[in-house]
Amino acid sequence: MMSDFIYRDGELHAEGVPVRTLAETYGTPLYVYSRAHLLRQYRALAEAMREVRPLICYAVKTNTNAAVIRAVAREGAGADVVSGGELFRALQAGVPAGKIVFAGVGKTEREIDYALGQGIRFFTVESEPELERMSAVARRAGRTARVAIRVNPDVDPKTHKHTSTGKRETKFGVDIERAESGYELAARLPGLEIAGLHMHLGSPIMSIDPYVEALEKVAPMCARMRARFPSFRELDLGGGLGIPYRPEQAPFDLAGFAAAVVPRVRAIGMTLVLEPGRFIAGNAGILVARVQYVKDNPFKKFVVIDAAMNDLIRPPLYEAHHELRAVRETGETMLGDVVGPICESTDYMTQNRRVPAVAQGDLLAILSAGAYGFAMASNYNSRGRAAEVMVDGDRHALTRARETWEDLVRGETIPDWA
Repeated sequence: MMSDFIYRDGELHAEGVPVRTLAETYGTPLYVYSRAHLLRQYRALAEAMREVRPLICYAVKTNTNAAVIRAVAREGAGADVVSGGELFRALQAGVPAGKIVFAGVGKTEREIDYALGQGIRFFTVESEPELERMSAVARRAGRTARVAIRVNPDVDPKTHKHTSTGKRETKFGVDIERAESGYELAARLPGLEIAGLHMHLGSPIMSIDPYVEALEKVAPMCARMRARFPSFRELDLGGGLGIPYRPEQAPFDLAGFAAAVVPRVRAIGMTLVLEPGRFIAGNAGILVARVQYVKDNPFKKFVVIDAAMNDLIRPPLYEAHHELRAVRETGETMLGDVVGPICESTDYMTQNRRVPAVAQGDLLAILSAGAYGFAMASNYNSRGRAAEVMVDGDRHALTRARETWEDLVRGETIPDWA
């Protein structure tokens, strides 16, 4: 599942570096990313889809670490961004503006103006009022905004309700029945160029079927729009490609995905854009924590660690499963909960599961933490966010410093009258 995080001589390694060394060098909680895994996942997707030469735009929201973005950008990746801040991050990490697509349902005038000034590839537009705003901002700036309407094909990706985005009842996109009127509006509005069509079904998706169903639904519309608008050239299939979170899960079937998607894309005759995030970064990262206490009560055993829901919120938010490994290998297990120090009953990594038998002071690694881990972290309970490091073979480097208590109050002021 995570071939770059394996045991050697009884010690968990990140590529060629003992995880214990990283914890002792940088402290805990600690996010550790494998550069080799990031590159292998990107290259596998690019190779599988090589017949249609897609633009692969890494979904920055997944993991915003600059070193992660830079690693895939050097392989040729673009970026999928959903805020002005993400656009700034992508540009700072070296992603060419012409390879950046900007999605999101609530873009502000400031964000639109900034993106226009940078010369991004296109905007994903999710409503008619957004088309009107984009037209107004583009006219004021004396620029042209290239737009791809996000079409909601009403396809169920069979994933968690919080991460399903392609159903008609979600806030995302324009329902397929009225999308064509959206293109007619875009054609009438000054300052806009119709770039193509965008869709995103949700995440994580482990089946190929939703993509096939969605492509078949939008193909006739694409043919009609291509006939009407010569600039209609981009087909953005979004992201959502899943990863195995459990040892028994098989990886996403890239060969099957390519076999199903490539012929349909070729028949549609447009440039393909893909927006993978989790697929690239999810299993490239672990969260390392140190056991603070092992607490018994008459009903249950609790392993209290120094990582918490502010560091990794996926278990309580999505009921997500993350495998755990003792950094020093042990064949013994115990039944209990692995919890953090935050004052919420939802502050857990696992519940009622057999976990490695660890003691106070031992190190635990929470796997599959490279996607929506640090990116969703907060300062709840006034906890500083964890440090991040990247490993490349036997090299390692700090890529984001741990937040200090002073960082928590930087920017705050107390008025005289408070």
